[in-house]
Amino acid sequence: MLPQPAIRTSSRPDSFRPIPQAPSQPVAAGARNSLAQSMQFMGVVMSFPRNSEIFGENEPADYVYRVISGSVRTYKILNDGRRQVGGFYLPGDIFGLEFAEEHSFSAEAITDAKVVVLKRSALTALAGRDAAIGRELFALTGRELRRVQDRVLLLVKSAQERVASFLLEMAERATGGNIVELPMSRQDIADYLGLTIETVSRTLTGLESIAAIEVATSRRIVLRNRSTLCRLNG
Repeated sequence: MLPQPAIRTSSRPDSFRPIPQAPSQPVAAGARNSLAQSMQFMGVVMSFPRNSEIFGENEPADYVYRVISGSVRTYKILNDGRRQVGGFYLPGDIFGLEFAEEHSFSAEAITDAKVVVLKRSALTALAGRDAAIGRELFALTGRELRRVQDRVLLLVKSAQERVASFLLEMAERATGGNIVELPMSRQDIADYLGLTIETVSRTLTGLESIAAIEVATSRRIVLRNRSTLCRLNG
């Protein structure tokens, strides 16, 4: 198992030491602080090298995390040894929220990543004091629940529908318009969609052949015809 983050052990490698933060500016009187600003102000910024573990399945869910840079995946190893990727988290995304006291998935950095780490109890207390933060946290929890529900529906679709849905999702979350930069590997995508890596590659080739996308590189996809992808997505 990879070394655990500094917040969970006193004997840690130097690469997991918290990064000193610049002094936060006080919030002006009457200004409304957002959930992201509050986490930045109250939390600790940590660096995680590529493929390093952030937290493990069944470990206490004592912290909440927000991606500053890089990307993160959550995953579970099934009883037969297969890996199921639960979600991908990009800069600005918050992860690690749990209804239970333990994490149901593990989390790893896909690329070198910087993450704000905040005690779950501190965030809960803040939400209790600040109605706006409470509403934002409630909305975030609702979005995560909706994402899980959408994924359940996704797994009963065809391979073409799953891949089209994934590309539209990533394009919506990215800032590059029709250019989608994928930080994750084809294997990650396959484990997220419940497909084999060969099926993912074959489906991308098929979508390219009907001019729905252009596979510029293995990590860069250009959406050439969104309407076709939306139609395939159902």
